[in-house]
Amino acid sequence: MSKKPDLKVNLGAIELQNPVMTASGTFGYAREFEGLVDLNRLGAIIVKGLSLEPTKGNPPPRIVETACGMLNAIGLENVGIDVFVKEKLPFLQTLFPPIFANIYGRSIEEYAELAARVDELEAISGVEVNISCPNVKAGGIAFGADPNSAFNVVKAVRKKTSKQLIVKLSPNVTDITIIARSAEEAGADALSLINTITGMAIDIKTRRPKIANITAGLSGPAIKPVALRMVWQVAQAAKIPVIGIGGIMTAVDALEFFIAGATAVQIGTANFVNPHTTLYIIDGIEKFLVKKKIDRVADIIGTLETNNQHPFE
Repeated sequence: MSKKPDLKVNLGAIELQNPVMTASGTFGYAREFEGLVDLNRLGAIIVKGLSLEPTKGNPPPRIVETACGMLNAIGLENVGIDVFVKEKLPFLQTLFPPIFANIYGRSIEEYAELAARVDELEAISGVEVNISCPNVKAGGIAFGADPNSAFNVVKAVRKKTSKQLIVKLSPNVTDITIIARSAEEAGADALSLINTITGMAIDIKTRRPKIANITAGLSGPAIKPVALRMVWQVAQAAKIPVIGIGGIMTAVDALEFFIAGATAVQIGTANFVNPHTTLYIIDGIEKFLVKKKIDRVADIIGTLETNNQHPFE
């Protein structure tokens, strides 16, 4: 193959120059990585989760390293939508990749209001809705743990924005495909999964939790097999694009997700280990395609063979 392989993929109406995105909460507002990463090479950038008002987050300690991963209970600390528009957006709108605003609320009304605010921002290409947050009007159960709640919040957001709508799914459910179908029915353009898995760590000397919040979200390589399985299930159950998240550290990891059915991937915890990871993965995907003489990355999406056939060997 003489020419470079085509890395472009489509997320609904948005074309990405490559399928490597940054995961919300692990890449700040992008400027934090400006001196380390060529931001314009990324497929898309998803900024730190936004709320209507500034949020301080949880008290420390709120990050603990674990075997093959990390626990975090940051508590969705962020500057709020007003400060984001004034201080963060001017830099973001100078970048080439599409920018997605990750939003969250504690009620459907908050989600809807945030979506309306983001819809006014021309520099933002899409919205990623975090439905792993507790619904204060329903006893604290996460919106993403109940198909009806998920449907209602996505429908409310859909009414308030014409931008591309990604719904980020929680793995802390019995059957993630049920939630996925509810989000799709409510108007989602794409689904991203998985968010962190609830876990905890204990200090045996003090007999106290290592995280002040007691429980926290587990991310990193430890959750990759679970994420891969859920992406495969959702890719078969949904008709809209799926974005894989969870323990992706190398190009090989990303390729597994594509073969399982993901159209794109988000890189999260790996950014803390090596801030260059996103670029290494982009380069690695290209090298794999060249080696296997595959013209387009899109050609391997959803090609998992379950009858002992191995098309790339």
